[in-house]
Amino acid sequence: MYERAIGTEARPVYRAALAVLRQGDRLLTSRVAHWRSPVTREILPAVESAAERTKLWWAAAGLMAAVGGRRHRKAAVAGLAAMGLAELLSNGVGKQLYERRRPPAELIPHDGVEDRPDSSSFPSGHTAAAVGFSAAVAGAAPVVGALCAVPACVVAVERVQSGAHYPSDVAAGAALGLASAWLIHRVPKVWWRRLP
Repeated sequence: MYERAIGTEARPVYRAALAVLRQGDRLLTSRVAHWRSPVTREILPAVESAAERTKLWWAAAGLMAAVGGRRHRKAAVAGLAAMGLAELLSNGVGKQLYERRRPPAELIPHDGVEDRPDSSSFPSGHTAAAVGFSAAVAGAAPVVGALCAVPACVVAVERVQSGAHYPSDVAAGAALGLASAWLIHRVPKVWWRRLP
């Protein structure tokens, strides 16, 4: 009875917090989508186009493997593994568990809404892949990981600016990317310790 009473009292607080989150999500989406600087119109789409279908991250991994030493090859493999895991978690699991519509067209003042995918908006797979790759690379080669983090951040901002995602979608994608990078670095160490 006591637990039931607490649950009943907590519901309005939960609903109010969720309403505030949704309202903030819509407001921030609209503000970012209304950016009109040359950087927004030229650089964001160019970086996002390079990152489309993970081309940018594959190219970065190839460059690290070709030019760098053993540490950079290890970073490249870790980055690709984390990127793959992040995409699996975001697109294969997250989007299947929670169906969320893309931001409504009235929030987006430009033509980007015609090019949006039909899949669930939550979470952002592009962001998950970008953050997963960058964070995993940073775990083995911090300087290269920091360099990769710059276009990863640009991709995350572009996903909101183009109207493809809400900020909370991008935040969830980033969290999945970080978790994937952590798992890629952590799980092999645990396995090696358990071997005789």
